[in-house]
Amino acid sequence: MKNVLVIYYSQSGQLESIAQNVSKPFLESEDIKLTFYEIQLEKPFPFPWNKDSFFDAFPESFLQIPTALKPVPDEILNTKFDLVLFHYQVWYLSPSIPINSFLKSDDAKKILNGTPVITISGSRNMWIMAQEKIKVLLKEANADLVGNIALVDRVGNLISVITIVEWMFSGVKKKYLGIFPLPGVSEKDIRESDQFGKIMADAFHKNNLANLQPKLVAAGGVKISSYLVTVDKTANKIFNKWSNIIYKNQKNRKKLLKVFNVYLFLAIWLISPIVYILHLITYPLKLTKIKKETQYYQGV
Repeated sequence: MKNVLVIYYSQSGQLESIAQNVSKPFLESEDIKLTFYEIQLEKPFPFPWNKDSFFDAFPESFLQIPTALKPVPDEILNTKFDLVLFHYQVWYLSPSIPINSFLKSDDAKKILNGTPVITISGSRNMWIMAQEKIKVLLKEANADLVGNIALVDRVGNLISVITIVEWMFSGVKKKYLGIFPLPGVSEKDIRESDQFGKIMADAFHKNNLANLQPKLVAAGGVKISSYLVTVDKTANKIFNKWSNIIYKNQKNRKKLLKVFNVYLFLAIWLISPIVYILHLITYPLKLTKIKKETQYYQGV
């Protein structure tokens, strides 16, 4: 009997649904004992969010500053797992605070030490640099990253900003104003994510996890937008400055967060369309670089 651990953190329930669907093929196997573990905080973040709490999470999210978690059950800590399916979401271009907090904990280092890990993310669209940060944390925990899939909101960048924010502030996954598409990863993509689970389970049964990632990529598990890669990298540099300024000036935190709020609005609605146009113009000149980046970010 092999032991597989499914780790996730979910506020809205979206990532929990993804975790359940991806793991279906493992549940169907009589040779696998599947254990689910939901990361829980000592002081949970609100859901739905309000505007103040939403922006207040920015500095610690981006700077990957951990918060207190509830202890992992002894049953999990005392079990040696043969594989971990690690599900995470992105907050402000970094792994969410609960995910960072877990990966930086002693419990995580004990669980993940020497263990194959497959990462599964559910995000709006920009996950590339967050995954790079996940790679660092997994390496520090001596985990073996063997696979990755990234499920995203497929609608346009600006439209998804509107729909996701409405969802986060209302707590209800619905068509905003009755005309916008549903926010988040589509129900179809969530439902069909078991196809990736089948590929994972097959490789796991055959002890062939070393060759897993190309199969996940071939099945559409990782799609790269060169435009979003550019935006992600640029925004990380800008967020690094903003987060440090705010975090190091706690007395003026609220005022600085309001200024950041205004900046973010302008960056999304004014600067990002300009960046997109420039990207289209320079695209033919960057084909070689884009191909190399795509190959790298689709790998592990």
